[in-house]
Amino acid sequence: MTDSAAATRFRRLGTLTIFAVYFVIMVGGIVRASGAGMGCPDWPTCFGQWVPPMHENQLPANYHEIYAARGYENTNFNPVKTWTEYTNRLVGVSIGFLIFLTAWSSRIYLKTDKAIFYLALSVFFLVGFQGWLGSAVVASNLKPFMITLHMLLALFIVALLIYAIARSQKNLLANLDCQWLERKHITVLKVAMLMTLIQIAMGTQVRESVDFIAHQHSYIDRQYWRDSFPIIFYIHRSFSSVILFTNLWLAWKIRQNTEKHSLLWRMAYVLIGLITTAILAGVSLDRLDFPVVAQPIHLLMANLIFGAQFFIFICLNYSTKKVLTTQPVFQNR
Repeated sequence: MTDSAAATRFRRLGTLTIFAVYFVIMVGGIVRASGAGMGCPDWPTCFGQWVPPMHENQLPANYHEIYAARGYENTNFNPVKTWTEYTNRLVGVSIGFLIFLTAWSSRIYLKTDKAIFYLALSVFFLVGFQGWLGSAVVASNLKPFMITLHMLLALFIVALLIYAIARSQKNLLANLDCQWLERKHITVLKVAMLMTLIQIAMGTQVRESVDFIAHQHSYIDRQYWRDSFPIIFYIHRSFSSVILFTNLWLAWKIRQNTEKHSLLWRMAYVLIGLITTAILAGVSLDRLDFPVVAQPIHLLMANLIFGAQFFIFICLNYSTKKVLTTQPVFQNR
């Protein structure tokens, strides 16, 4: 038997880590939306210092030439962008400590469920790789492909964390009432998760195009950016309606068949709230000339949507296993 107090600490620490990872994703979105990705042109230091300067006069007089020789042309010190990127790095380091503590606390499952420990340990090593990838992003001078890979790895890390925490609570999740569940519900949920991943992939392509357009306009004249949008932007925008109605159907089925205020009932409302917020942020990007604040919100909501869908899927999976031991779960009705 696993010590209940230690299991509770693991669950709470793991949950805190999940939210912290989502926070660093949002901060990364702020960095990207504000054009602060090269606020620190070197890594792990920032302008050669562990604590970046506050004023340009704290840098060598020839720092432009120094960084031009390293492949970073037109490097101009901007304290706001520099400290925005530096804050992003500090948050990332803090996440590393949290994930280490999560992995350390998961050792209590070595005798009862080794998979939980190995999942947490894998996350720890992946975060280390993510840190290296962050340095590669800077070294690549913010190549769009590298930025997208950096974000997708963060999404994968969150999914592993969610699964590890949910697996540690599988006995509790097995008690969820899923007598109503049919095969079509699971199928639609899988399709919904796949659609979310496709939408995120398309979103990264749109983001790359916007980065290129923004660079052409020197990150000003946002009202003219829309004139240069590629066709994938309009596909991405229209596909959001398909995603909304698919998840509305799922949420309605959950609300219709589960007890009010139960875990699944609340998750259904959370899912629709996240999708609605993502769509509203997307509309503001389209119609309000790409306000900076809307971009990280849109990115964060996309990641949270997949996380919510994945958690619902895990809940249904564990509860279904219990039902299968007593009666067939996928009945023809």
